[in-house]
Amino acid sequence: DKAWDSGFIRPQQVDWLTGKTIAVVGSGPAGLAAAQQLTRAGHTVVVYERADDIGGLLRFGIPEFKMEKRQVDRRLDQMRSEGTVFRCNVDVGSDLTGAHLLERFDAVVLAIGATVSRELPIPGRDLAGIHHAMEYLPQANRVALGATVENQITAAGKHVVVIGGGDTGADCLGTAHRQGAASITQLEIMPRPDEERSLAHPWPTYPMIYRVSPAHEEGGERVYAVSTQEFLAGDDGRVRSLRLSEVEMRDGRFEPVDGSEREIPADLVLLAMGFTGPEPDGVVAQLGVELDARGNITRDAGYMTTLPGVFVAGDAGRGQSLIVWAIAEGRSAASCVDRYLAGSTTLPAPIPPTARPLMV
Repeated sequence: DKAWDSGFIRPQQVDWLTGKTIAVVGSGPAGLAAAQQLTRAGHTVVVYERADDIGGLLRFGIPEFKMEKRQVDRRLDQMRSEGTVFRCNVDVGSDLTGAHLLERFDAVVLAIGATVSRELPIPGRDLAGIHHAMEYLPQANRVALGATVENQITAAGKHVVVIGGGDTGADCLGTAHRQGAASITQLEIMPRPDEERSLAHPWPTYPMIYRVSPAHEEGGERVYAVSTQEFLAGDDGRVRSLRLSEVEMRDGRFEPVDGSEREIPADLVLLAMGFTGPEPDGVVAQLGVELDARGNITRDAGYMTTLPGVFVAGDAGRGQSLIVWAIAEGRSAASCVDRYLAGSTTLPAPIPPTARPLMV
């Protein structure tokens, strides 16, 4: 904030253009990072976004209480001043096909994220009142900014159960608090981590320890080492409760503990179990780029897919990850695109596509 307020962060406009055009598909952190770098290299960059506003996960996934959208808006204003072009309400793969992209642009960057939510295929999953986190959070974000959402999914007065113990689950928990939930329970299949760094996670690796986010400080119950077995319906056909059991690891699998089953109330269930990869149909299928065994878009050491001139950055190639990784990948991919188009580059490349957190 100090840097912005002091005027140290200003638009960096170029004095000349290369004449090369680039389409960036997706306006999340990876797409925006790639677009800004490529614009500053003198290329003409168009960012396509299927939603009605720019920002992707930054705008619609992360709650306002966690990241104010003014942070996104001022960066977008800077990018517009630099010359980046944004096109909202364009579903690439439908409104604009992959073939059209290849005809109209010299290079394409796919930054479409990993948007396929992990499912929970158990009895009762089709009951009303059970939603993926990314059905719930974008609506709450829109309302927090003053919009009206018809038939909004809300936690007001409900017993909420969040399945998944990660950051997205915590975002659901904090949002449900603000909507006035009657109670909130967050379930995690993994056992409760230790409070101190274990020998299995020596410095400087990122330790797997028990963490309390600001959302957790606001309340709610966290239950570890449990697995949901069934959703149960009320007389109105909506979910009224769920049946869970404690689990333990046996032969590399989580297995229910005999006699540990119990039922907890649930008027609203939010599935926050992560994402399996990018959507394989649409522009991905149209371009014919290959996917790896995990369902992510295959890329080489230069972030290029199996189709020359088409690059991938962020979760679509890496798999679900953190915003900082997406930004680093977007900047690195931009460097590779610039080299592909110009033969050389001075753009920074923070990480290769194979970079991962330090682990043992």
